[in-house]
Amino acid sequence: MERLLNYIKINWLIFAGLGTGAIAGYLYWYFIGCQSGTCPITSSPLNSTIYGTIMGGLFFSMFKKEKKKN
Repeated sequence: MERLLNYIKINWLIFAGLGTGAIAGYLYWYFIGCQSGTCPITSSPLNSTIYGTIMGGLFFSMFKKEKKKN
C-alpha cells in the first residue's frame, strides 16, 4: 500500500490529467457529440471518455519535471 501511495505521489500530475481528460471527454460527448452516430470517437460516451482520458494524461505528462542526474 505504501508503494502505491508513493507511486501516486510521484505521478500525481499524470493522474490529474487522466481525471481531467475523462471529464472533458464526457462533457464533449454530452454537449457536442455526434448527431449522426457515424463518428468513431464521439458516437458513444465511452469512446469519448477513453479518448479524453488518454489525451489528458498525455497532455499533463508534458509538464512533469524530470529529476536531474548529477
